[in-house]
Amino acid sequence: MEEYMAEIVFSHYSVMLNECIDALDIKPDKTYVDCTTGGGGHSLEIAKRLGESGRLICFDRDEDALSAAKRRLAAYTDRITFVHANFTDLDNVLSSLSIDNLAGVLADLGCSSYQFDTPERGFSYQHDAPLDMRMDKTSCLTAEIVVNTYSEEALKKILWQYGEEKFSGRIASKIVAERQKAPIRSTKQLVDIIKSAMPAASKEGGHHPAKRSFQAIRIEVNGELDAIAPLIQAAERHLVTGGRCAILSFQSLEDRIVKQTFADLASGCVCPKDFPVCVCGKRPKMKLITKKPALPSQEELGVNPRSRSAKLRVAEKL
Repeated sequence: MEEYMAEIVFSHYSVMLNECIDALDIKPDKTYVDCTTGGGGHSLEIAKRLGESGRLICFDRDEDALSAAKRRLAAYTDRITFVHANFTDLDNVLSSLSIDNLAGVLADLGCSSYQFDTPERGFSYQHDAPLDMRMDKTSCLTAEIVVNTYSEEALKKILWQYGEEKFSGRIASKIVAERQKAPIRSTKQLVDIIKSAMPAASKEGGHHPAKRSFQAIRIEVNGELDAIAPLIQAAERHLVTGGRCAILSFQSLEDRIVKQTFADLASGCVCPKDFPVCVCGKRPKMKLITKKPALPSQEELGVNPRSRSAKLRVAEKL
């Protein structure tokens, strides 16, 4: 009964599932990596397409996610290796496993519905909960530490860079003023502080007033943006010729990094145009499969409105 309840609690809609699987162009005898296994939806479809010699490496930093994925993928465990780690460890893990036929890497950069909908995880501004926001519950940095110990200038920078919050200065100042009275422990406290710092007109209609700030603090807690470029670069180093890297992002900051990193790997000579011959020696390492990002279908948007901001970019190893 306990296992059954855990399976119900962990729910995650696999965004752009068919598009992601098609993008990987799966070969039955090759090795694939799902960097963000979540509830195992993408992983399940990859595993179904593998033969006896195929292999799937399932990463996730969230132990709850891996537990749910192991149950969901139980019929295919003979071809799956589960790894409790951040995908920043991709290089080390693949090297330790002596992988020499890596043909595909998939990363879904979004938070799972489970993480947002489980109040005690502290991701949502809709529930009153401890200020946590850790994807990996074994990591040290929490949202409470960020909110209560970062300087006003550091908070302002995070809220602006990671949340594109135009009232970042006012919110940071208010947080610092309030924490001097008493530590800020809960999501409700933080939401109330953010609301009190914003002009009345800015809180009418549109997004929840705390949405951008919560996004920014979550990104800081989990180091989300810093991990994207190293992931793609590591994938390129390990992929065989013709291997695919597919990255699913959910906000403009993520997509910008994915786009730029793919572009850098797909570009050749960087010598000045007036040089008669190339002296830099730079050659393209990947080619872009998606010149523009693929987007969710209207049918999918009708089923799962949370997928509306999803963008899928794909590149292939040369």
